[in-house]
Order: sequence, then C-alpha cells, then structure tokens
Amino acid sequence: MAGQIIELPKITDPRGNLTVAEQLKDVPFDIKRAYWVYDVPGGESRGGHAHKRLKQVVIALSGSFHVTLDDGKEKQTFLLNHPWQGLLIETGVWRTLDDFSSGAVCLVLASEPYEEEDYIYDHDEFLAYVAK
Repeated sequence: MAGQIIELPKITDPRGNLTVAEQLKDVPFDIKRAYWVYDVPGGESRGGHAHKRLKQVVIALSGSFHVTLDDGKEKQTFLLNHPWQGLLIETGVWRTLDDFSSGAVCLVLASEPYEEEDYIYDHDEFLAYVAK
C-alpha cells in the first residue's frame, strides 16, 4: 500500500511525555520542510493532491483526523490520533485529510522543499500519471 503507520520514540515522563522524529533514523528520509495545519473548520478537508517526488510523514500532534490514501488502484483510510505515530506517505499517492476534531493539529514532515511543479491537483490527471 501507499502508506504505513510508523511508531516514533515515546519517552514517558510523569512531567509530560516526549516524542522525537529524527531524519534518516525515525523518519526514513532527509526532512527538508515541516509545516502544520490547524483551526480546520468542521466539515472541511485538506490535501486533495498527490506529489511526484515528495514523501511525507503526517502526525496528529493534537486531536485527530482521517487520512485517505489512493494509489490509483485502492484506497485506504487511516485514523491519526496519537502524537507518537506518523503516517508515512510515499510518492505518487493521492491524499485527503478530513474529519478534523476540534483543536486538531496536523504536523507534516516533508522530504522536499515546496515546489509547485511537484503537485498534481486534478484527480484524473493523477490517475493518468500513476497508470504510466
């Protein structure tokens, strides 16, 4: 499948837990960009695109949301709701994030800096791209 849940180190401490994500150790690529999505209004979706080169790890830092992945052949939906787990998304995969809980914060660790030409925003174009 086009995505898999990866466990990140969880250090438990009575003062508060800590999770670490190191490139090429916990995350299987060099991290070249990090961004976070928050204050998503009820009923709204994020994502709705694929990448030609970029890989990502998506983490629910707070709250929960669903990520649906489509590799052109099958779809799979993941519930992200633990800050010590990340969803590794490979290249050439359509992703949609939805069902954000109130206060949810989504962190994305990306293998590449932002490049507009890496994005596929049209689903039919995506299906043609993965059919090659």
